[in-house]
This record gives sequence, C-alpha cells and structure tokens, in this order.
Amino acid sequence: MNEFPDFGGLLDIAALGRYLAEHVAGNDAPLLVEKHSAGFSNETFYITRGGQHWVLRRPPRGVFLPTAHDVVREYRVMRALQDAKVRVPRMVVACTDSSVIGAPFYVMERVAGEVIREEMPAALDTPEERRRVSEEMIDALAELHAVDYRAVGLEGLGRPAGYLERQIRRWSGQLELTLQRTRPLPGLESATHWLTEHLPASGPPAIVHGDFKPDNVIFSAAPPARLLAILDWEMATIGDPLADLGWLLSYWTEPGEQPEDVPPGINMLDTTQPGFLNRAEMIARYEQHTGRSMQHVSFYLCLAVWKLAIILEGLYAHYLDGTASNPRTAEFEWRVPHEIARIERIING
Repeated sequence: MNEFPDFGGLLDIAALGRYLAEHVAGNDAPLLVEKHSAGFSNETFYITRGGQHWVLRRPPRGVFLPTAHDVVREYRVMRALQDAKVRVPRMVVACTDSSVIGAPFYVMERVAGEVIREEMPAALDTPEERRRVSEEMIDALAELHAVDYRAVGLEGLGRPAGYLERQIRRWSGQLELTLQRTRPLPGLESATHWLTEHLPASGPPAIVHGDFKPDNVIFSAAPPARLLAILDWEMATIGDPLADLGWLLSYWTEPGEQPEDVPPGINMLDTTQPGFLNRAEMIARYEQHTGRSMQHVSFYLCLAVWKLAIILEGLYAHYLDGTASNPRTAEFEWRVPHEIARIERIING
C-alpha cells in the first residue's frame, strides 16, 4: 500500500524522493508536497525537503497538442538565462525519464514573493507601488529582449526569420486540431486572414517569453515593488519581441474602456486604478529602453488576443475531455467567444 498521496496519478512521491536523494545534494528529510491549484497548463507542485524549498513542474494528463507542455525545454531555457541579466528562478534538476513519476519533470528553487492575479497584494496596493509594478513589468521585459541569445547558448531555441508567419501558421494549426474536439469558431478564422494580410516587418530578433503577464511573474511581498522572477517559459522561442509586448498589453486595461472591452474573469488585474501606467506609457517606456519601433503595436495586440482565444479553446478541450488541471476551464465556453468579439473590435479600430 502506498503511504503517499499520488494526486490523481500525477506524482509518485516515494519515487520522486528517491530520485532527488540521488541527484540533489541535501538532507534525507521526507518530502512535503502541496499541489498548486492556479494556472491552466503544466501541473505545478511545491516540494519541501528539510530546509530546501522547490517547485516541480510536469505536463498535464491527457492528450495535448504537439510542442505544448515541453517541461524539459522550459528548464533548458531558464537554465541558460540564470547567468544573464534575466530574472529567473535557479534551476535544480531536470528528469527526462517518464518512469520516475509518470512524465518528464523539472525542479527549481521556490522564490518567495507574491504572484499578482486579480488583486494587488495589500502591501503594494498604493499609487506609488502600482506605478513601480508597471515599470518593473516593462523593465524586466526589456532586459530579456536585450539578451544575446547566441551568447547564452539559445541559438537553437527557434528560427528568427519568418517568426510572425510561423506564429500564424502554428496557432492556426493548433486551432484546427482543437476545433475537432470542441466547436466551430468562424470568427477566429476571419482573424487569421486579417493577421496574414497585415504582417509588419520584424525588427532584430530576440528571446521571446511567449506568455509574459502579471500572473507569470513573482513580485517582492513588501515595498518597494520589485519583480523577482519570470515564470512559465514553456512557449519561449527566438523571434519578434514585440509579440511579448502585445501579449502584456492585452492584459492591461485602460481607463475609460467599456466593460465589454475588458476580458472578464480569470487573472485580469484592474490596471485602471491610480498609479498604474496606461498602455501608451507602457509602450513609451519599452520604446525608450529598447529603441524599437512601435508603429505596428495594434497588430501585436490583435495577434495576442487571437492567440489567447486559441489557447483558451485548447484548455476548454481539456475540460470537455475531463483532463483539465483547473475546474475554471468550464468558463471558457463563454470566454472564448468574448475574446473573438474583442479581436473584431481591435481590427475595426
């Protein structure tokens, strides 16, 4: 009889303990494990062994789309960025042997701090600290985009040429696979045609995080607000860094927007509160730090919302299959059509 919980077959704690005892220096204290319930993608666990505090990431159960949930690749990206001027947790170990816990996984150090989701932490909920949060988001992103990806050994992470075209091709392919498991969504197909017809010329390539937004970073728990670590690198590649800026802006609400212009629900911070930079100020700060042209920001915003709708529909497919890691994926039944309407408003300007 197994004395440890297996979290629905996601984690063999006894096997994990043996693996860590062999591969990671430290004491032989028993593992304490807690499952992280937020998030909709890779499964995340908090692991404690004596005075050591880690985070374990593994893919979800069920059939998932090609290239998605590659946790070992995510580990390699963060490992390469540890010694660059990028705010990432320290990596501990990666395991490609699925027989250990039932899937590949990696372990990283747990960074103490706050993840900002739908509300600001009380200690940072002042106009001054809200401004610092805005500035830190842009500054950390600019630091990432300044890294020489060749110098840190990530030249094989992606193909810089044709990045935007591949993004549209890849995500429209993901959409086609997903819709076979969900429902017709013709509005997303129309958006694909618009994006194809309005492709801008990309500037110099850089490391693209792929999911840079407030709930994928850790901030200090006390003032002054400081962005300590960027998380969730599974979609990182080499390409057009303005895709990251567009993604961040898609999660940044504007004063004066109508309720239907603001994506409802999950992990959407109200950035209309006093102190937060508005989108124009965010764009200006990024331009100042990077020197990149902001002429086609609306394209990147549209691309971001289009990708978000496709991702959410993929998570909705997990809900329909009964393999979703978060029960709130049921909400994507109505949220995806909402995002499609948002795309139409961006296109129609």
